Amino acid sequence: MAQAQATVPTENGSKYLQQLCKHWSHKFPVDFDTQKGTITFPNAMATMEAGPDTLLVKVEAPEADTVDRMKGVVADHLTRFAFREAPLPFNWF
Repeated sequence: MAQAQATVPTENGSKYLQQLCKHWSHKFPVDFDTQKGTITFPNAMATMEAGPDTLLVKVEAPEADTVDRMKGVVADHLTRFAFREAPLPFNWF
């Protein structure tokens, strides 16, 4: 299983993870509350955890190229919701 994580500096992590989970809940299974969220895509899973000044984002998939693609998808969607703070820096590791 391949994975990547990013710590995104923002004071609005809870707001953004809830928006993103609600957005994708129309297409994919999601589970979230104000501090944690999980989106189950067909070939990957994204999890988010909001801290006081960060949003931890994790993407997991069976293949590394799927992780690379989903990193872009998740970052792009979060950046759209965070347009007032955009661009958000995603420091993937």
